[in-house]
Amino acid sequence: MSLSEDIKSDVQGVLDTPWSIRKGQVVPSTTNVSLAGGAVELDATFLYADLADSSKMAKELDRRVAAKIMKSFLATSCRLIKSQGGTIQSFDGDRVMGVFVGNSKNSDAARCALHINYVVNDLIKTKFENKYESVRNASFGIRHGVGVDTGTVLTVRAGARGSNDLIWIGRAPNLAAKLSDLRESPHHTFITASVYNMLSDRSKYGGQNNENMWERRNWNFLGDSIRVYRSNWQWAP
Repeated sequence: MSLSEDIKSDVQGVLDTPWSIRKGQVVPSTTNVSLAGGAVELDATFLYADLADSSKMAKELDRRVAAKIMKSFLATSCRLIKSQGGTIQSFDGDRVMGVFVGNSKNSDAARCALHINYVVNDLIKTKFENKYESVRNASFGIRHGVGVDTGTVLTVRAGARGSNDLIWIGRAPNLAAKLSDLRESPHHTFITASVYNMLSDRSKYGGQNNENMWERRNWNFLGDSIRVYRSNWQWAP
């Protein structure tokens, strides 16, 4: 078959194959979701951690220094996601996505986001500025954003045989990714009201005076005004 015929066959095959959807209790992997019509419906909380100004890093810094900053951010974010019970699901350049399930998924993800805030500001930023004059004098500072949303998604396996991965269909992963793009320093953590309303007190209040760590605000998403909560709190892991 020619390439054109192969492509037409791919599209027609997707159109003609019925979905075989099952309910999931754990984060699926590619090995247990069929490429041909397989799908898992999952209630999950999604965390996106995104390193800001990566384009400026690549332009202004030695590539070896920029690479070390990105590797440090991704390595520590992944370690923190896993420490709070999340599953590392995908990377997109300087961004990582974690998926949390279970009864405490929202509190776990929110706490993880505040851990990441601490690590970026008190460890990564400090250590790199101390070591490299180019980082201290750059036109940008080492910053990040974390977005968290929760909801029901459809998880399907997409791509070609031998080269495929899971994709997540639903509001939560998309909105979490958009929230991670917000730059409202010193607020680097954004969660939706759906997440906030399910937080345990330990993930909602902090400090000696047991203060609310989250500040409410409205934000426009695809033409709709939605309620989100932002935080500038840091939580040492």
